[in-house]
Amino acid sequence: MQREKFSSRMGFLLISAGCAIGLGNVWRFPYITGQYGGAAFVLIYLFFLIILGLPIMVMEFSVGRASQKSAARSFDVLEPKGTKWHLHKYAAIAGNYLLMMFYTTVCGWMFIYFVKMIRGEFVGKNPEQVGEVFNQMLTQPLLMGFWMVVVVLVGFGICAMGLQNGVEKITKAMMVCLFLSMVVLVIRAVTLPGAAEGLKFYLVPDFQRIREQGLSTVVFAAMGQSFFTLSIGIGSMAIFGSYISRDRSLTGETINIMLMDTFVAFMSGMVIFPACSSFGISPGQGPSLVFVTLPNVFNEMPAGRFFGALFFVFMTFAALSTVIAVFENIVSFGMDIWGWSRQKTVFINIFLVILLSLPCVLGFNLWSGFAPLGAGTTIQDLEDFIVSNNLLPLGSLVYLLFCTSKHGWGWNQFLQEADAGNGIKFPARARFYVSYLLPLIVLGIFLQGYNDKFQIINRLLALFH
Repeated sequence: MQREKFSSRMGFLLISAGCAIGLGNVWRFPYITGQYGGAAFVLIYLFFLIILGLPIMVMEFSVGRASQKSAARSFDVLEPKGTKWHLHKYAAIAGNYLLMMFYTTVCGWMFIYFVKMIRGEFVGKNPEQVGEVFNQMLTQPLLMGFWMVVVVLVGFGICAMGLQNGVEKITKAMMVCLFLSMVVLVIRAVTLPGAAEGLKFYLVPDFQRIREQGLSTVVFAAMGQSFFTLSIGIGSMAIFGSYISRDRSLTGETINIMLMDTFVAFMSGMVIFPACSSFGISPGQGPSLVFVTLPNVFNEMPAGRFFGALFFVFMTFAALSTVIAVFENIVSFGMDIWGWSRQKTVFINIFLVILLSLPCVLGFNLWSGFAPLGAGTTIQDLEDFIVSNNLLPLGSLVYLLFCTSKHGWGWNQFLQEADAGNGIKFPARARFYVSYLLPLIVLGIFLQGYNDKFQIINRLLALFH
């Protein structure tokens, strides 16, 4: 069966960026930046994005392009005979399904909030009442379930139309709308009275703030964010490598995708920080920033209903672009492993993903008594923890070792694939760093994730005192 290809280089760049640009950029990035000191944090984040994210992403694309397969078969094609690298496919497949088990619900929230904004549900409500709207939504399994199903049907519907006619065409249009809506929102936010203070916090580095938070805390937060923003490690990028020609070098293309990813994260900060400072609201409010803080901001703003609706359109597109990209990966698993047709794979997965997404929906209401990671946690927290703190870092480690080890695909083969075509070449002098230091850093991020979650080091120290 002839492998499908993108119709244009722009299609590849926008879809790969769409996969990377998700709620991590427009939701997590601003509130983490708010928590960890603004502009100084942004600089540290950008540094780690280049030294951590870039090499691993190039490796994932290289494995995809050299094998011409999704993560379900790429290691089988490239590994030396008798080795066991192909076992990673089970983690990669599980990672893509697990990510969609909670991402479809969160994407559904964006739709719900878009409808609420248009209907003017927040008008005249005080901050407590706005917060109550979100809590109220979580208690309604039918409402959340309905929108989760809509997300699954829309996402797989687009995948069913094929790579060029569906995934590429529609993601291109969505990404263009996303960029345009951001520009409009930024112009509105920076022209609000009192916006200058928020811009200063966001754009002028103040390293004193990092001292207050503790340097190691800020560095690990920046590392973690730079790592998770690109969705690397579970093969969700490798698939797009398998759809492109060898005309362009992969390092150059990866830089372009990272620039788009960073642009969206940066621009969402340009909306949120000026808006929050204009209305005297703290931007470091954690996950509630989008669903509680910002509706309050739009309430106060002239033509707030319009700008609020526009903001949630933009959030929906950001979430949906990731859903479509990961669904395309899930569809390619079925096609690569069992040789099914695209339509058959889509049909089976619609039912499978809806079924798998139900625990997340019910975890906030009917099953809210189940707190898998301790008091106050939900099924969504568990699913997110398995993906973000386990499968992404450990999967990245597999790609790193596979591309640098003589027992894997090997450095020379990786370099040859990454450098094929015109454009920036992968720095061959970085071999020692990516072979020995980068795996240790990734392992450090993995262990830090566990420590953050379970306070292991504090407990050990308490034992010795």
